[in-house]
Amino acid sequence: MIRVMVVDDDFRVANLHATYVSAVSGFEVVAIAHTARTAIELAATSNPDLILLDQYLPDAPGTVVIRSAAADVIMLTAASESATVRDALALGAMNYLLKPFGEADLAARLRAYADFRGYVLARQTLEQRDIDRALRALLAGDLIDASLSKGRSRHTAQLILEAVHRARNPLTAGEVADELGVSRGTVQRYLSDLAAQGRVVVTLCYGASGRPEHLYSCKAPPAGRSPDRRR
Repeated sequence: MIRVMVVDDDFRVANLHATYVSAVSGFEVVAIAHTARTAIELAATSNPDLILLDQYLPDAPGTVVIRSAAADVIMLTAASESATVRDALALGAMNYLLKPFGEADLAARLRAYADFRGYVLARQTLEQRDIDRALRALLAGDLIDASLSKGRSRHTAQLILEAVHRARNPLTAGEVADELGVSRGTVQRYLSDLAAQGRVVVTLCYGASGRPEHLYSCKAPPAGRSPDRRR
């Protein structure tokens, strides 16, 4: 599980963001803070992997927390000044999401962060292609709309992506279609878009008939191993 701390001066907003986080598989909220000082203190005791951070805090700017906390940070804030955005990114913020935003917007960025984290932590030494893949994964949550073909629905794309993320093993387009009650052709077109975007990984599996089958997953299986088709 990825441990998350939510930092926002507004109690209702902080609780809402915590609810959004808890709805995403693989994430858990371990702390909520409403000031920079409390955030720094809780970061030292609750050991979050990720901090969702507002810039406008009553005692200090959110960027102060980035300097002090040993955790990754995604900014969730109404601060749109270019200087603030530049400072936050320069200090190491992984992403920057402007308020107001919806649950799907945050969920997409959390999943992209999880993919990035998975790629980076997969091995002790990374090759350039591994770094490139991790960086593409990190930005994928920002680009889901732009990468979909004209006429595609973001909502449908998100449902298909979530079905792939929930699965313990790679899925075929038909299996995703059966789960969601959507036609196989529709699912196949969306999966093609998501694969081109880097949100899903496509592998081939040869069945008893000898015909290759496309399988879709969140991450590629280890080199030299065929995808496990057991559900």
